Formats: sequence, C-alpha cells, structure tokens
Amino acid sequence: MSELAGKVAIVTGSARNIGRAIALDLARAGAAVVVNAQKSADEAKATADAIGAEGGRAIVQLGDVTQEKDTAALVEAALKAFGRLDCLVNNAALRREVPFAEMTLAEWREVNGIILDGAFLMAKAALPALKKSDAASIVNIGGMSAHTGAMNRAHVVTAKDGLVGFTRALAHDRAADRITVNCVVPGMIETQRGKSAAAAPSHHAQHMPPIGRRGTPEEIAALVRYLAGPQARYITGQTIHANGGVFMP
Repeated sequence: MSELAGKVAIVTGSARNIGRAIALDLARAGAAVVVNAQKSADEAKATADAIGAEGGRAIVQLGDVTQEKDTAALVEAALKAFGRLDCLVNNAALRREVPFAEMTLAEWREVNGIILDGAFLMAKAALPALKKSDAASIVNIGGMSAHTGAMNRAHVVTAKDGLVGFTRALAHDRAADRITVNCVVPGMIETQRGKSAAAAPSHHAQHMPPIGRRGTPEEIAALVRYLAGPQARYITGQTIHANGGVFMP
C-alpha cells in the first residue's frame, strides 16, 4: 500500500515506542519521515535506519519542541530534505507520576510545556507548509487519563485534556485550508519505559482492558496512518480512542 506516496511527515518524539511505530507505518504507506527526539540521537537514528531498511526515506532532526527555534528547524529540515510537508504528528510527551502535594511548579510547567506548548509551537511552525499541501493533516496523540482521571498525574491529565481542546479549536481554525486535525487517544499500550519503577503508570498494574490484552504501538500507528491518508479527508476535530474497551465515551 502506498496511500501516502509523495507525502512528507514530521513525527515528534519518534525515537521509540508509539512514536517510532507511527514513523515506521507512515513510511510504509509511502511518506518520507522526519524523525525527532530531544536528546536520544542513537534511538532516533535507529528509527530512521529501520525505515531505510524497509526501503523508505527518513532523516533525523533533534530538537526540543518547547523551543520555537527548534520547531522552526524541524520544519525547515523537512522542506530542505523533501521539499514539502503534509502531515504533523504531535507525539512528544512526558508521562511522569508525582503526588500533587509534592509537585513543583517547574514539574507542572515541564510536562505542560512539552505536551501542550510543543503541539502549539509545532502547529505554528508547520502551518505555512501544510497550507500548500493538497491533503494536510495534524494528528495529536492524547492520553486516556485525560478522560478518566488518574492519581499522581495532575500535570499529564491537564496537558492531555488541553490537547483535546486544542484539536477542536485548530480543526475549526484550519478548516478553510482543508487541514484536518484529530486526536488519537491510546489506552494501555505495551511500551518500553524508563528504568525506574515510577516510569510505569500504576494503573497498568491494576487494570486489564475488557478485550483481554494491552494494545501495541503498531495498533495506534495504524489509526494515525488512516487519519493522515486519503480516506480520512472528511474526518476532523475528532478525538478517537483506541483502548480495548477500558474507556467507552
């Protein structure tokens, strides 16, 4: 399948896990991909190398999505390497757990900065290029806890919920440009997390989806691929859940 042949995508936070799976699947659909990470150069290169090994095209552009100059550089890298931009996937995030009473303002701002400010800055930087595309899309990666609530994640819940509102507002704002904007909300997904025990959300140990298993990054990637493709041009402003039945809005 090559429904994205000739298209170009930026996937923030695509060095591993869901971001890597999204980058790989968009490349399998024919898109050239800009792989992004803040610091994980080796892992980002591994993503790009995996795309290349399957015959796809990819470059690595390190950058902090909370910095305007870095988001501008990401878009510039896409245009320099591939000449256009058609799809932006805002996946970069922090998902730490901190009791609210112990949470500092710096921790609050760090998480909201990457998830929410990062999506804003990337969309702003990408907009001029996306407006030139005949089938542009923005896909924001949300979080189920934004809809269910979760202990020790006030900063993450707030930021991810804000991303839902941002999706709706941006979908209205860019409708005249035929840029679709949607939010994909993963449920409990099997991913490689940090070395500390706190890196794994506590609710993962306490619950199992009704479908009887946790999801895979590839299942989230397939949904993003669809929303970026030609069959989803009439879908915009939507928040779409993929969670095995844990949360049924």
